[in-house]
Amino acid sequence: MAMSQVGSHLRALRQERDITLAQLAETTGISVSTLSRLESGQRKPTLELLLPLAQAYQVTLDELVDAPDTGDPRVHSRPITRHGATFLPLTRRPGGVQAYKQIMPPRAPAELQTHEGYEWMYVLSGRVRLQLGEHDLMLGPGEVAEFDTRVPHCVSNPGPEPAELLNLFGPQGERIHVRARPKRAD
Repeated sequence: MAMSQVGSHLRALRQERDITLAQLAETTGISVSTLSRLESGQRKPTLELLLPLAQAYQVTLDELVDAPDTGDPRVHSRPITRHGATFLPLTRRPGGVQAYKQIMPPRAPAELQTHEGYEWMYVLSGRVRLQLGEHDLMLGPGEVAEFDTRVPHCVSNPGPEPAELLNLFGPQGERIHVRARPKRAD
């Protein structure tokens, strides 16, 4: 799609979802006048404007600007390292449930924690210890656990080799596990 047609596509997306400019402005933090100029083609679409719009509409940037399909269905993602574990994103659609492959090195259990969200995990290899409320479970390859993350929990690897898991996180769990900034050392 030519850049001159992006505005009409943005307007069509908004109207399909039955959202007003004022509602979209509140969700994205972009002013009503800027959104209006963007949709009418009087304002050039920039990455700074398109990113919050893609998130608000829960589409990829390619879908937002109606980019031609590359024909390559593979997900090309960068690993995220957090608390010594590596998360490999397996989905590319923003918003909603996200899938990750997690590689967890051996480590001692940490404090039980709680946060908003829901978590699902499938052990591919190795062993994983799940402390969940009053339960202390050892999971091996092929075993699955799902739980409300408002229940105090800790997931650790008793070793001796790294454990590999598939994880599904809702938006809150994804933010806690792979998107939040690490705490600063005092």
